[in-house]
Amino acid sequence: QVQLVESGGGLVQAGGSLRLSCAASGRTFRLYNMGWFRQAPGKEREFVATVNWSGGNTYYADSVKGRFTISRDYAKNTVYLQMNSLKPEDTAVYFCAARTTAYIAYARNQGDFGSWGQGTQVTVSS
Repeated sequence: QVQLVESGGGLVQAGGSLRLSCAASGRTFRLYNMGWFRQAPGKEREFVATVNWSGGNTYYADSVKGRFTISRDYAKNTVYLQMNSLKPEDTAVYFCAARTTAYIAYARNQGDFGSWGQGTQVTVSS
């Protein structure tokens, strides 16, 4: 099991940028994939981006492709989500997730991840 702590959320104007961080602790030697999901008020949680922990391959939801970048710092056991050109529709609680059971190429379903952070609020004003 790993523990995840997100940080970096906040209020930003449309067109602005934010960088989210997610620090993993515990059994980090078992990390295979990490990802970001988000949940807007009244909506279901949705996939945003994922990264394969060892190889660094990334995959994005179409809604954020070209604007968001996921990356990881292997030494710090931390994953980042750089969010540029933010839109009001990006407003949501953003959750970090980790997969520690076995490697899969592109983990992007909620059921692919067994560990979750508490979430961090991102609000984009128009």
